[in-house]
Amino acid sequence: MADTVLYEVSDGLATITLNRPEAMNALNVATKVALRDVARAAAEDDAVRAVLLTAAGDRAFCVGQDLKEHIGLLAEGSGQVMSTVKEHYNPIVRALTEAPKPVVAAVNGVAAGAGFGFALAADYRVVADTASFNTSFAGVALTADSGISWTLPRVIGPGRAADLLLFPRTIKAQEAYELGIANRVVPAASLHTAAEQVARMLASGPTVAYAAIKESMAYGFSHSLAETLEKEDELQTRAGASEDHTIAVRAFVNKEEPRYLGR
Repeated sequence: MADTVLYEVSDGLATITLNRPEAMNALNVATKVALRDVARAAAEDDAVRAVLLTAAGDRAFCVGQDLKEHIGLLAEGSGQVMSTVKEHYNPIVRALTEAPKPVVAAVNGVAAGAGFGFALAADYRVVADTASFNTSFAGVALTADSGISWTLPRVIGPGRAADLLLFPRTIKAQEAYELGIANRVVPAASLHTAAEQVARMLASGPTVAYAAIKESMAYGFSHSLAETLEKEDELQTRAGASEDHTIAVRAFVNKEEPRYLGR
């Protein structure tokens, strides 16, 4: 595995760290391959009950595509230069959004382009007060990728999403919170502590229920109310059959704190 992405699993929490701080965690090919592979590993590992996506350094979460590498590939005239969307970005976003466990993003600095897209692919975003977001794509004559044309309108509404995609600009942390992009804004110095606390709380929670919540929300975005009600019935049956549900009900009756097993 490339050292541009670090991966660690501890007590049910998988921590994925983008590790190119000197390049503002820009996405070169090695980084994209490594991120794709560890995101898939975290999604598929039953021992992992939550994922924390973070980044090294204090300047950037991820500024998107490594344009220095990209311009070199363009100069070579490779017809496959944009295959990175299919080969890397799409699998990364699907691994994060479809993982049957919650994903938390700790946004420590600039999140631009695909970096913004990856942050939006998380279920919960803890953001440093010094961080910022930018769609960036139109600024380099490209369209949206990394799922941002799907996630951004759902987070902030289609009108605001169109504004930010057509006219890229810097969105600072406080505005990001007001728009709903950031779930929580914390002082930069305490970001990783705060984000890890959120992620570990989720890692010790009812994993089956969390997976069902993710699935039902994604389903509801593209289906009718009647279809969504049927899906909720299906997923509630699954959650109700979990060991964690029995544990939760017993703990409630006995006025105890539940200790979930994640199954």
